[in-house]
Amino acid sequence: MDGIGNTMRKKAAELERLAEVLVTGEQLRLRLHEAKVIKDRRHHLRTYPNCFVGKELIDWLLEHKEASDRDTAVKIMQKLLDQSIIHHVCDEHREFKDMKLFYRFRKDDGTFPLDSEAKVFMRGQRLYEKLMNSESSLLQTRDTDGESFERTLVASEFIDWLIQEGEMATREEAEQLGRRLLEHGIVQHVTNAHHFVDGPNLYQFRMNFRRRRRLMEVLHERNPSIPESQDSPFCLRKQHSDGGNTSFLSVSPTKEIKVGAGVRRSSMSSSCGSSGYYSSSPTLSSSPPVLCNPKSVLKRPVSVEELLTPGGPFKKKTFTVVGDAVGWGFVVRGCNPCHVQAVDPGGPAAAAGMKVCQFVVSVNGLNVLSHDYRALSNLILTGPRTIVMEVMEEHGNQDKAPKREK
Repeated sequence: MDGIGNTMRKKAAELERLAEVLVTGEQLRLRLHEAKVIKDRRHHLRTYPNCFVGKELIDWLLEHKEASDRDTAVKIMQKLLDQSIIHHVCDEHREFKDMKLFYRFRKDDGTFPLDSEAKVFMRGQRLYEKLMNSESSLLQTRDTDGESFERTLVASEFIDWLIQEGEMATREEAEQLGRRLLEHGIVQHVTNAHHFVDGPNLYQFRMNFRRRRRLMEVLHERNPSIPESQDSPFCLRKQHSDGGNTSFLSVSPTKEIKVGAGVRRSSMSSSCGSSGYYSSSPTLSSSPPVLCNPKSVLKRPVSVEELLTPGGPFKKKTFTVVGDAVGWGFVVRGCNPCHVQAVDPGGPAAAAGMKVCQFVVSVNGLNVLSHDYRALSNLILTGPRTIVMEVMEEHGNQDKAPKREK
């Protein structure tokens, strides 16, 4: 039977969630080694290799804006401990404590439990990296049923590659591997209509192993039931108000702005639950998203041709936005081209120089002038924490901003 049942989809989603936590933990481990937070330490005349101090790590997470407060940071590390990614060096504490206690990543002392699920996950990650680093044309943009899908694999060609690379001895074994990868949420049929079978069907890696994860992601479960916004998939969220100004306004960062106490940095967050940097933390209220400027900030429609006309009214700018623990702090809307609809004056995007009415030309070197906001959202939310954006803005209008509503 080719079809994928709901039970299998649910199981794959659960395993994918576990895999995401494993990837996040591994990325943190590598960062901590690079920062020398993990090192050999001595206590009572005994040396404990490759460990870190709980309290020092919490300090590091706050310094690098990976958590909003110490309690949240502890919850993040407890999640990694619960998944057997880290442990107390003597296994005397089953809770992660913000104290001068030694902890270690199990991968650093060889105690990581390699059960069948972990082995499939590690195999999938290795195959993903092998494909991405090879010059093979196996991953391509292909069309099926009138839709275009990026980085797709033809099942039969993938099996040919597995045998050629010595990963599998027979087509039957390679097909079984493909089925295990699908059942563990690592690959999927492009329309979720078929299990993995040796033939012409198209499949994609469901996980982007190279995407830089934010640690806050381990505390949030995906919710595919959230309806997609008909306006924009990005919204600016707010905390409970104490009577102060709680609205994020579309403003130019060149103006002097005072942000009220009730304002929290906004972020790009998908209302349809797509994977990416989750913006809300446990300290945020459960109130619905607050949309900024329901009406478009553009005074008139602008085409791609007009943007690119030599000697025209638009000039190009490039800036780098480094996301913080909450997100990037801007809203996009439209298509062909997309434009910046709103900017949080206290967020990373405003600090980098982003303004409303700018048109997005490229993200991390990829031209996005033909993208709609959904494609652009997926590109940013599944990409690295740091994004290099190229935009076009109209001469003479860069310092103008919509008026605040009183």
